[in-house]
Amino acid sequence: MNKTELIDAMAADAGITKAAAKKALESFLGNVEGSLKKGNRVSLVGFGSWAVSKRNAREGRNPQTGQTIQIAAKNVVKFKAGSELSDAVN
Repeated sequence: MNKTELIDAMAADAGITKAAAKKALESFLGNVEGSLKKGNRVSLVGFGSWAVSKRNAREGRNPQTGQTIQIAAKNVVKFKAGSELSDAVN
């Protein structure tokens, strides 16, 4: 499912226009992004949680040349599925 399909499904389920569903989805995504940028954790009980984790700098290899390269440290977003979501897909 892509973003457009999700907007269509949200509009149909909630009985609202596609424009309203798009605005709601973009608001949700913007708020999740803003919270993660601040270093906060976002948790939806039963669905899952998003958190920011720091990945340390490390050495890697260029697969074409085999040359050792330095990979910079960076922050990464991690998602952990909640129990209800895990149960639903299993």
